[in-house]
Amino acid sequence: MKYDFTTAASRENTNAEKYTLREELFGTNELLPAWVADMDIDTPEFVLNAVKKRLEHPITGYEEVPKEAFLAQMKWMKKMHNVSYELEDFFYSHSVVASMHVAIEAFSEKGDGVIVQTPVYPPFFHSVMNLERKLVKNPLQQNNDGSYSFDIKDLKSKIDAKTKLLLLCSPHNPVGRVWREEELLEIVQVCKEHNIIVFSDEIHCDLLYNSKKHTPFAALNEEAKSLCVSAIGVGKTFNMAGFSMSSVVISNAILKEKFKKAYERVHFAQGSVLSHVAFTAAYREGEDWLVALREHLYKNYLMLEKLCEKYSQYLKLTPIEATYLAWIDCRGLQLSNNKLREFFIEEAKLGLNAGLSFGREGSGFMRLNFGVSSAIMQEIISRLESALQRRTIDKN
Repeated sequence: MKYDFTTAASRENTNAEKYTLREELFGTNELLPAWVADMDIDTPEFVLNAVKKRLEHPITGYEEVPKEAFLAQMKWMKKMHNVSYELEDFFYSHSVVASMHVAIEAFSEKGDGVIVQTPVYPPFFHSVMNLERKLVKNPLQQNNDGSYSFDIKDLKSKIDAKTKLLLLCSPHNPVGRVWREEELLEIVQVCKEHNIIVFSDEIHCDLLYNSKKHTPFAALNEEAKSLCVSAIGVGKTFNMAGFSMSSVVISNAILKEKFKKAYERVHFAQGSVLSHVAFTAAYREGEDWLVALREHLYKNYLMLEKLCEKYSQYLKLTPIEATYLAWIDCRGLQLSNNKLREFFIEEAKLGLNAGLSFGREGSGFMRLNFGVSSAIMQEIISRLESALQRRTIDKN
């Protein structure tokens, strides 16, 4: 079946977060939002059809997550990422961030150290600080080609007896890395030596480019599997964040029991009846759609890459391996972070995530969401190019 991502339904006046909050966050509604990480692409028809069918039954009361949902996810993860899970190791969660909070509560005490690898998705460090843990920053290293890698030497130097947990973003948001097996094994070795639990956020694991392969942390070896908590789900892959359903998988019985105690204090319940059928349908029917989506998203990325190459004196695009989030080095514009934000809002009429929100290492960068239809991507490129042209003319 052929899937068309040329256009998408309008999200104006639908209470979509990225549109509704424009005035509050950017001071104007007169811009195109390209920030929060959901897609301006229609959720697949096979997902919506499953929801419509469920609504033929007139009662939508409490339900348990059906085994079929997690079994569909298990089958998908085995086929797509060559990792095997057991059904009894699954927990329902409404979001990865909520799961992260539970993991921090379960595996550390107030004042204990939790490692984050910046620049990184802001809830990683907000969660640590909100729960009164010590934030242990292990910044990623930027390589000569603009890509990023782990700084293992720095990681080892930051660990002490009170360091309990490492929050891993894999694939990484915002720098777009798909961590290689040998890189992850270095993390395993360090964490094993110091008895550190790894919370592995793998929510972007299906959005891969150029034949890259995601290696689930739990698939590395038995040691990795015994010290990790894996967070996976459909939200990013199929643009289903509004269904609020993801999974946590824990194989180690001791870790599972600790997590369960913290989990039950929160009372997650079992999600919504519509989420269950949507989640199951996505994993059962989504492979062909995903192939087409990835091809479309990469074309969008290449459009942005071409623009950045044209204006390379101003912008450098970080090489991408996964996600639909472009990490743009804007230091060539020679603007302060405040002025850089103003440039995108006032001159380009685009609402992006400021790099500084991902940690100090994001200073001078911006994150742009290219998970949009072809029509919207062309408008993003047009607006940004016009702003860069004006700046070039003014400079000359």
